[in-house]
Amino acid sequence: MLFVTDQIIIQDWELSESFTRSSGPGGQNVNKVSTAVELRFEAERSPALTPAVKARLKRLAGRRWTLDGALLLRVEDTRSQARNRELARERLVELIRQSLVAPRRRIATKPTYGSKIRRVEAKNRRGTIKSLRGRVDDTDS
Repeated sequence: MLFVTDQIIIQDWELSESFTRSSGPGGQNVNKVSTAVELRFEAERSPALTPAVKARLKRLAGRRWTLDGALLLRVEDTRSQARNRELARERLVELIRQSLVAPRRRIATKPTYGSKIRRVEAKNRRGTIKSLRGRVDDTDS
């Protein structure tokens, strides 16, 4: 079991792990040992998460969300398989905690009367400056 909060506990059947060899440099260790962890969390079927949390989790996960509603996390940061498993579980818990926070609704505001007046006066001033840039009439001579 994976404890996210006091109310949210992820059951073992919702998680599955597979191990593969890590990519990149590392010599013999990379070629021999399967240290990379791919953690699969069946988020869409999880009874612990509400539909709103699942929707936010899907948005946060991005490309890590599969078509069948699972979240895939691949961790190959360290040379230790056990440490990579811990990191994958920590990242999953962090993602779920981020999705628990509902974004605050934005309240639309109106510009103040003073700011409207200042904007119009600035436009008039700028227009006057531009109109004075034209060709000078020499009608006096």
